[in-house]
Amino acid sequence: MPRIVVDVMPKPEILDPQGKAIAGALPRLGLTGFTGVRQGKRFELTVDGDVTEEILEQARTAAATLLSNPVIEDVTRVEVISEA
Repeated sequence: MPRIVVDVMPKPEILDPQGKAIAGALPRLGLTGFTGVRQGKRFELTVDGDVTEEILEQARTAAATLLSNPVIEDVTRVEVISEA
């Protein structure tokens, strides 16, 4: 079954305490090549049948109104992915 992936990230001006905590933990694990971390959310919407433009538009609407908080988050991707 095809899937639509929706990625949501905090807006750049919003503090990201989880990302900051991860960024602080990386050097303690010996992983020093990173200068920052932002943590977001990923949703996978499974579709029964073909992904039509109408279904994709419904996914965009869900992303903007239900899966994200538009005050503090940006939807960064709504994309059909092939079955693995």
